[in-house]
Amino acid sequence: MPGQITCIRDGVVATVSIDHADKLNALTVAMWQDLARVMRELSADDDLRCIVLRGAGDKAFAAGADIAEFATVRNTREHGVKYHREHVYGALAAVAECRHPVVAMIHGPCVGGGLEIACQCDLRISGESGRFGVPINRLGFSIAYDELAAVLPVVGRAAALEILIEGRVWDAREAFAKGLLTRVVADAQLTHEVHAAVERITAGAPLVARWHKQFIRRLTVQAAPLTPAEIDASFDYFETTDFREGYAAFMAKRKPRFSGQ
Repeated sequence: MPGQITCIRDGVVATVSIDHADKLNALTVAMWQDLARVMRELSADDDLRCIVLRGAGDKAFAAGADIAEFATVRNTREHGVKYHREHVYGALAAVAECRHPVVAMIHGPCVGGGLEIACQCDLRISGESGRFGVPINRLGFSIAYDELAAVLPVVGRAAALEILIEGRVWDAREAFAKGLLTRVVADAQLTHEVHAAVERITAGAPLVARWHKQFIRRLTVQAAPLTPAEIDASFDYFETTDFREGYAAFMAKRKPRFSGQ
């Protein structure tokens, strides 16, 4: 079954699920678009007080983008710019800008675009099975500026460098120790812990929660605006041999042989 974004409403709480079970909830273009749409619709609902964002099932939060789809939707520089700046960042912005508190409920892989989504949530509560990283150095391409700007305030400079340059995937305890997660609990306790957090949020004044999100967003230090030339240069990897090799190796399930060209 193709992936989908589902939303279940229970009173003042909505649960949004990234559902692509046969691919560890990897997101297709349609799913990025639907996630943006659903989050904007929920943000506009004044009766809502909290959103839980999770991966469907119990195997993964989200294993990033559906890389198999790249051959048709992200196979040129022009398509790549559209894919990242419109589809991916559009969804990240919709999560980040949601007026209501958003709680990420994490189990299993939360990598690549999945980690980027989780970083836009206000709380990140993980089971011990959580795994975190952005190992795109093995695919021969770099993170887009928009996406890095969305992740950097959460993970910080040192952790961002480790995540992107080393390409290692962390377990939940290490991610918590480095400030990426709000809490880590046993997988069997994850549902209970998220439910308890939601209860505390919904017991508070909803306008106050929205104001606090607004205040913190306003006071978060922003980098100087990027120039069009800088943004364009961030997609230079499309012209490299290593990018083609990284994708081919991933699809063939073999180790890439990068040449630095």
